[in-house]
Amino acid sequence: MPTARAPADDRKAPPETPGPAPLRAAAVKLSGPARAMHKLGLRRDIDLALHLPMRYVDETRLRPIANLRDGDTAQVQGVVQECRIETRSRRQLVVRLADDSGELLLRLLHFYPSHQKTLAVGQTVRARGEVRGGFLGREMVHPEFRAVTAETPLPQALTPVYPSSAQLPQTYLRKAVASALARAPLHELLPPGTVPPGLPPLRDALQLLHQPPRDLDPETLEDHHHPAWQRLKFDELLAQQLSQAQAQAARATLSAPVLRAVPRGLAARLRAALPFQLTAAQQRVVAEITADIGRAQPMHRLLQGDVGSGKTVVAALAAAVTMGAGWQCALMAPTEILAEQHFRKLVGWLEPLGITTAWLTGSRKGRARQAMVAQVASGEAKLVVGTHAVIQDDVVFARLGLAIVDEQHRFGVAQRLALRAKLGAHADDGAIPDAPSNEDRGLEPHLLMMSATPIPRTLAMSYYADLDVSTIDELPPGRTPIVTKVFADGKRDAVIARIRGEVLLGRQVYWVCPLVEESEHIDLQNATATHAELSAALPGTVVGLLHGRMKSAEKAAVMALFTAGEMKLLVATTVIEVGVDVPNASLMVIEHAERFGLAQLHQLRGRVGRGAVASVCVLLYSGPLSATGKARLKAMVETHDGFEIARRDLDIRGPGEFMGARQSGDALLRFADLAEDSALLQQARAVAPRLLREHPAVAAAHVQRWLASRAEFLKA
Repeated sequence: MPTARAPADDRKAPPETPGPAPLRAAAVKLSGPARAMHKLGLRRDIDLALHLPMRYVDETRLRPIANLRDGDTAQVQGVVQECRIETRSRRQLVVRLADDSGELLLRLLHFYPSHQKTLAVGQTVRARGEVRGGFLGREMVHPEFRAVTAETPLPQALTPVYPSSAQLPQTYLRKAVASALARAPLHELLPPGTVPPGLPPLRDALQLLHQPPRDLDPETLEDHHHPAWQRLKFDELLAQQLSQAQAQAARATLSAPVLRAVPRGLAARLRAALPFQLTAAQQRVVAEITADIGRAQPMHRLLQGDVGSGKTVVAALAAAVTMGAGWQCALMAPTEILAEQHFRKLVGWLEPLGITTAWLTGSRKGRARQAMVAQVASGEAKLVVGTHAVIQDDVVFARLGLAIVDEQHRFGVAQRLALRAKLGAHADDGAIPDAPSNEDRGLEPHLLMMSATPIPRTLAMSYYADLDVSTIDELPPGRTPIVTKVFADGKRDAVIARIRGEVLLGRQVYWVCPLVEESEHIDLQNATATHAELSAALPGTVVGLLHGRMKSAEKAAVMALFTAGEMKLLVATTVIEVGVDVPNASLMVIEHAERFGLAQLHQLRGRVGRGAVASVCVLLYSGPLSATGKARLKAMVETHDGFEIARRDLDIRGPGEFMGARQSGDALLRFADLAEDSALLQQARAVAPRLLREHPAVAAAHVQRWLASRAEFLKA
């Protein structure tokens, strides 16, 4: 029911409104609730129609006052017998309401003159709130209320409660949604036989979800298993599958450089110079990538492999094919430490073969940066390695043929799109030496994304349906199994003793902490305090400290000492999560392991076991453990398989958190839950190709209805 409600504080309550005006174009200045709706993305009628309630309130029934019990949330109707302002303890409005069965107090701690007018003596009032016992009998504090007549009908549907903001009253939003629902183009787009049997038409489904009948139990809607919810989930998943298929088809119409390996060329010379043999899995994915970049359509491939599976050498061979064909390659990593690890490896492999490599990070400034940028623009630097600095505006490539993004889930969509756009971005700038020739202009670089977090099958079918996926499913020979042990924090001294033993044997140790400085709110051991503690406990041992707030030069100096073996113990935050490769490190201690995500724990564990020495990962925790914390630690002990770790991580965290920055911007799935809706996903995957083939206009309209501007996020 449209209601008045006492304000929660002394600020001016939002003005009452007769209902929302139609949403204007974005260029028109909006005010009040309309602006709040705009901020929530509620700009079109279809946006409002798809803005679904998070719960429901039953205002279809009245309870006799005499039947109320403490703790009940109920709706009553009666006549105001008394309305007075009390000032004894604090100023408040007290209203005595009576029906044929008894009396109830309504207590408003904050109120306005308009509330006194609505609650005047003799007025019939309908109020809803939580009942509690008071000194003068049962009462409701800050109930929702409105003046009615004795004949005012009760609502015939449950009242929806929508996700909103402080600036957007529910009454206003309900009217806006109801109005938009009547106007929105919700006609059935999908042809017969497309929608799974038993699911209602879209308009009927939305009508029921926004205005459920009074005899429907709200819980059947709130758990999202009702057929109306299933229809929305199916349509959303179908739009996602269609959008990705469209993106894949659109890329097939684009042109990319044809990068073919030649006999005794750069790639062959690199492979011959490697001090190790490729595994069968590495050889397989190298062949898949080489075949892709040898075609005139842009490659869009995800290379996934567990920690330590050897993705970097695969990337190096792909880069060698690219550079051997006369084009440039860019490799972008999310952190400077990881980028530098790649840089050192690639320089070590490629520099003897005559390849000039540019190093671009945020810390490289001034003339050194200008010189590197000039090498990239002229084409002298065939390989460019760096962080986000690679995609800054002043970085212009002469001939970018292949873009490689490592740990791709940690980059935003816009950043990946920017890297893909680097080829030909300067096509009209005649001042750039060696600018692309006319035949190069308009070409799109091939894109290789790498991830050490294997993608569970359900996610691969959904978020990565438009990608070709290469998987390195075996580790290089010589890797030793890592034993994982879990200890309560009370065993700290025993762990330090184990560190002392490892150091005496000439081995190296990581100690990972979740925070850099003390927090007043979270009692966690921090890296700075731990560094001091371990330095005191291990006299004569060089103990290093590494965290994200250090300057780049400081971090590089610490890592150089640790890599060289001069530093035996490194206390660090998660900046060493990926990319650090020190074969002599045999012990990893992760403090407050219960605070880390499962994938992150697996990544950290992968920093050891990279040499011939048996390695141990110790997970220290502080009790009591939550159910989630127990599940994470149990998984770490039970399996070393990255795919199984990823599956369990998806179960624990859900797809939104697991995907990370893949969902930068608007969430890609608002209604469907991949953990529960895999059957609907399979049905959507089966329908999408047929719809694109037989009804392309319908497919385009369906994507526009559901994704609109968000479709771009599925292309990156």
